[in-house]
Amino acid sequence: MEQGVFISIEGGEGVGKSTQIKALAEALRSRGKDVVVTREPGGTDGAEAIRQLLLSGSADRWEAGAEALLFAAARSDHVKRLIKPALKAGKWVISDRFLDSSRAYQGGGSGFSDDDILELHRIGSGGFLPSRTLILTLKESEAASRASERDGASSDRIQDRESSFHEQVHRSFEHFAEMEPERVRLVDANGSPEDVTARLLNELSDLLA
Repeated sequence: MEQGVFISIEGGEGVGKSTQIKALAEALRSRGKDVVVTREPGGTDGAEAIRQLLLSGSADRWEAGAEALLFAAARSDHVKRLIKPALKAGKWVISDRFLDSSRAYQGGGSGFSDDDILELHRIGSGGFLPSRTLILTLKESEAASRASERDGASSDRIQDRESSFHEQVHRSFEHFAEMEPERVRLVDANGSPEDVTARLLNELSDLLA
């Protein structure tokens, strides 16, 4: 059986990841792909339990090292119990966030070493990476407006962090795309949802060939 394809969708708050993941999954299914949609932290029972620990409580509930360890533990379970079995079965897996969010949020945003984040990933998940990582980008003011409209008063402890934190997250994502252009692609999230979906598919054209 042909091995499946693993895609991660990344980006800061309010860039439209949820909308685009749903649209991308439908577009791939229309092309005959068997698609699994998942998320991080989460995707398995164990990882979903860790998600509740990570996203609830005050912004300073966890110090940077503890937070990074929790994300790595959730990802390890996710990779071993859901992602790899699905790929082995020939499915396409789309994950709402993966390693690069940890690198941007716990590394660039929280000041934790990128090398340390990658080492935790090596230990927990064998250094496993997506075939393609698509990072949705949007002007900060527009993204903040969308996030506020979406969440109202129900934002989580990471979304609640200062604007300077989210600016650093955005810069980190841009840096990853510069360093790993084969795997990581920036995708403009401006315009109609249909236009953005078309851009995502264009960045997957070589994998769909």
